[in-house]
Amino acid sequence: MSYRDRLQHRLDETGRPLRVGLVGAGQMGRGLAAQLLRMPGISLSAVLDVQRERALEALTQAGIEAVDVDGPAAAAAAVEAGHSVALERIEDLAGLPLDIVVEATGVPEVAVQVAVAALSAGISVATLTVEADVTIGRYMARLAEESGAVYSVCRGDEPVETKILVDYARDLNFEVICAGKGKNNPLDPYATPESLAERAAGKQMNPKMLTSFVDGSKAMIEMASLANTTGLEVSTPGMHGPASTVQTLHQTFALKEDGGVLDRAGVVDYCTGPVAPGVFVVIRTEDPYVHHEMTYLQMGDGPYFALYRPYHLASIEAPLTVYEMALDKRASLVSEHWTAEVGAQTKRAMKAGERVDGIGGSTVRGHIEASADFAAAGRVPLGVLAGATLVRDVPVDHTLTYDDVQVDESLLIVRMRRIQEAMDDAGADVPGLAALRSALVA
Repeated sequence: MSYRDRLQHRLDETGRPLRVGLVGAGQMGRGLAAQLLRMPGISLSAVLDVQRERALEALTQAGIEAVDVDGPAAAAAAVEAGHSVALERIEDLAGLPLDIVVEATGVPEVAVQVAVAALSAGISVATLTVEADVTIGRYMARLAEESGAVYSVCRGDEPVETKILVDYARDLNFEVICAGKGKNNPLDPYATPESLAERAAGKQMNPKMLTSFVDGSKAMIEMASLANTTGLEVSTPGMHGPASTVQTLHQTFALKEDGGVLDRAGVVDYCTGPVAPGVFVVIRTEDPYVHHEMTYLQMGDGPYFALYRPYHLASIEAPLTVYEMALDKRASLVSEHWTAEVGAQTKRAMKAGERVDGIGGSTVRGHIEASADFAAAGRVPLGVLAGATLVRDVPVDHTLTYDDVQVDESLLIVRMRRIQEAMDDAGADVPGLAALRSALVA
């Protein structure tokens, strides 16, 4: 039975729609809301944004009239009565009778605050901010298990859609050689919001978002997420990122002894060229008859073959995660493994006392690395660096360590990262949701 039919059946049985709250009324959030509300049995019961006017606009755009409420209790009563509300404070989330909260801010600190607030109230969380998950995803998975709710990265972006191909390949008993994505923009590791301002305006994009694509940060983050959900490893620090086409993927991402770029199987990587905006998995079979069948089915000459999906639909597909969570109690993507980390490399020489501006900024870019090597070198995750201050001079292309910076220890994402780093230590204190929630409210 399709999700559409099952949602209608749920509505008929329960007499009330699935209550969804949206945090972040920007482009991604509004796109998701527009698609979500095309399904039966779903209500956009609350929209939260730091600018309440944007939350109101998002509801209006969705054809919903928000009711005015005075305080959290009134907001909860309005949602219970079937109305929709526009809010601006994260702390008001936990008191709402919601089934699922969709987090679409793109800001890692806000994303973890939303997740903790919702999970502590037993509300499931679907996030579009994969930057937060690659920073504290292991810990978040533990917190979700404690809550009894579901936490998941959303469908529609490359990590989840590639994971689906990896699962498919493994279920068919193929060896996964490499999984990855096509990169839309030619790599410019020194790109800044200032250098891309005109180009961003032409695309009607936030220049920081465009910068995160062009300088490679987004590709590093997405492929780390893919590695951490599948258990695949990082191909090489920073990945290879070769040029390729759909027709040559199986040759590009073959092992070196077979003419490809890889020194081992079971890794993540990306390529430039006309593969974007698609995702792929390169597989191999040594079985003569399976090899014959794949060749007969026009999948190539083997023994390497490419499974390719030519698109990912971002916020348009994200509602699929909401349906999976609500109807199957299943996450689309959670960090079951921890094989990859994303650190930060400097785009220019920097002096002690300078501040790091984070993902998509003018000071650093993301850099993927094997988690064990990352920890051994004392690297600092990109996801905790916004607002951090350098404590010593560093050269261009330097990969930052905790010894190089003073991070803002008051941020929730920093505190959660510190806890995650200590989780494997014998006797380590791993706070649960109640402790984190208390710290957040305080």
